[in-house]
Amino acid sequence: MSEGDVAVIAEVKRRSPSKGALDLDLDPAALAAEYEAGGAAGLSVLTDVDFFGGSPADLASARGACALPVLRKDFTVDERDVLDARLMGADCVLLIAAALDDGELAAFGDLAAEVGLDALVEIHDESELERAMAVGADLVGVNQRDLVTFEVDTARAVRMAPLLPDGVVRVAESGIGGPADAAVLADAGYHAVLVGESLVTHGTPAKAVAALRRSRR
Repeated sequence: MSEGDVAVIAEVKRRSPSKGALDLDLDPAALAAEYEAGGAAGLSVLTDVDFFGGSPADLASARGACALPVLRKDFTVDERDVLDARLMGADCVLLIAAALDDGELAAFGDLAAEVGLDALVEIHDESELERAMAVGADLVGVNQRDLVTFEVDTARAVRMAPLLPDGVVRVAESGIGGPADAAVLADAGYHAVLVGESLVTHGTPAKAVAALRRSRR
């Protein structure tokens, strides 16, 4: 990745609760290889079966097809979920602040570090940011999608950007349709964008990743 490029965390995602089927028959290995060829900095792989049509097998397949670090994208609600992510071969686990109390957020983050996983702490607003900082999160994702209504507020990440402290790796999530969106987020100070739907449904995902990556800060 060239200096100034935006890091792209490219997602392997078969379906979503808001959009329905994206590509139910996708090949995780082939898609991961495409993402790597386009210059992605990492993968996000959905392993939830009920809502996203994913599976641990999708993560294993994608992991085996490339050298990129992998985020297990799922609902982490128990310490066993953290351990499962490690056993699956993930490098990072998702901790959604809205789904966890303060004790769980701290405990799961500590356990992730203990077993060699990074933790992406996902937030939506100022109060969740405060909670993330209280547990020492250094990798923070701002999700622009409301988890209840599924509506996307494409200005949320920009509003939150000035509140994110120095030293935190900033990731913008959801509502990123192409390079123009990524450029706005990069200008706001985000180091990375996590993109799923627009990449999965693109005819040439490697080119789509490359175009996002060239959105300069």
